[in-house]
Amino acid sequence: MSRRISDMTFETLREFVIEVVNDQLNRRQHAQKDGQSWEEALAAMDRIRWTPPPGSPTTLQLLREDRDR
Repeated sequence: MSRRISDMTFETLREFVIEVVNDQLNRRQHAQKDGQSWEEALAAMDRIRWTPPPGSPTTLQLLREDRDR
């Protein structure tokens, strides 16, 4: 079966879209069952977040330095 959109009939394209959507929905359902809750994920992100030390250059300053080189 061709996967190039320009080669697909409307019905083939429709089936392909349905297949992709169903696949994504199934993945999300499995991830929610097997993984952590949103709250746990956000808490984990907060725990691993790195904060630069005071006085460190900002990302804008770093970009400007890089541009000026």
